[in-house]
Amino acid sequence: MRANAGAAARRAQHRPLRPREQPAADRAAWLAALPKAELHLHLEGAIPLPALWTLIRKYGGDPDVPDLPALRKRLTYADFPAFLEAWIWKNGFLRDYEDFAFIAEAAALALRRRNIRYAELFFSPARFAPQGLETAPLAQAIRRGLDRASGVETWLIADVVRDLGPGVAQETVAAVAECREFGVIGIGMGGAEHKVPPEPFAAVYEAARRHGLRTTVHAGEAAGAASVAAALDALAPDRIGHATRAEEDPALIDRLAESRLPLELCPLSNVATGAVPHLAAHPARRYWERGLNISINTDDPGMFHNSLAAEYAALMDCFGFSPEEIRSLVLQAVGASWRPGGAAALRERFVADAGWRLPGPANRQPASQQGRIAPC
Repeated sequence: MRANAGAAARRAQHRPLRPREQPAADRAAWLAALPKAELHLHLEGAIPLPALWTLIRKYGGDPDVPDLPALRKRLTYADFPAFLEAWIWKNGFLRDYEDFAFIAEAAALALRRRNIRYAELFFSPARFAPQGLETAPLAQAIRRGLDRASGVETWLIADVVRDLGPGVAQETVAAVAECREFGVIGIGMGGAEHKVPPEPFAAVYEAARRHGLRTTVHAGEAAGAASVAAALDALAPDRIGHATRAEEDPALIDRLAESRLPLELCPLSNVATGAVPHLAAHPARRYWERGLNISINTDDPGMFHNSLAAEYAALMDCFGFSPEEIRSLVLQAVGASWRPGGAAALRERFVADAGWRLPGPANRQPASQQGRIAPC
């Protein structure tokens, strides 16, 4: 009996660990140390809760949000419209240029703590024009705040905000084209996708290209595959944000696979806003296996309470992504970046980083478990 028990113990000792059996602390440490890149990150949605709380108190508070736990609860959502409502409420505490310098510094410091070495951040100048904030001074204030945090390379993407119409969007493009010195490299378009189609913005995207700006657009988040196809046809973007529901149209998936157009996936954001009912329903693994050019992003970590390391951990737990595949996702984000001068030097920097090494064998996922969807 003792001999049999000893043999069983030895077999257990050398048995490959399943994903959920991997030492959580070891994997968390590896993901924390891994150099990472974000392509879909909204500055106004990346405000750390303590920084947002500081702004709320600066402007007299909100009786419905008496403390930080209440603030965290306020930033939970039943669906996408509820998220947009909370977004607008939060924006009410961003009132002057110094507020933007303050949140930019806080967001950049959070990126640095999480080993996000490269980030492209959306900002929404048109949302704050009614408060008397102009685009160029706003971009300058954001750049001032970002530059206070060393160790993170950051660039800016102006959100033209579909809800405000193509006329305001044209004004935004013209304004940001004059402030490239502050690191503005492109435009995107968020907002109520389910209410405002992309076609009226075709001339806006043409104007952006004439100014040498790169282009992305939110599509397939709050509307279906037809919204993604319409965005491709009308706007000819360089990237698509979310594309969660693109798989509703197999022909569209074929088109995305053939073109290798970069897709900025945001899995935990999609769960938080109800774009997918739960993480296991997210198409990340299916897109990966189909050969789509995906990156993983946090979208609004200050509002969804997520991190890029948590996104990767969720992919490993729920979809069986291996450490090698996680590193490939990081490199796909680097390759899809709009970094002036190209991504090659950035890729070399990531691969040479001490945190790039794979975890030890006990933390490696067995091949038999890769790609399996676990309860999540």
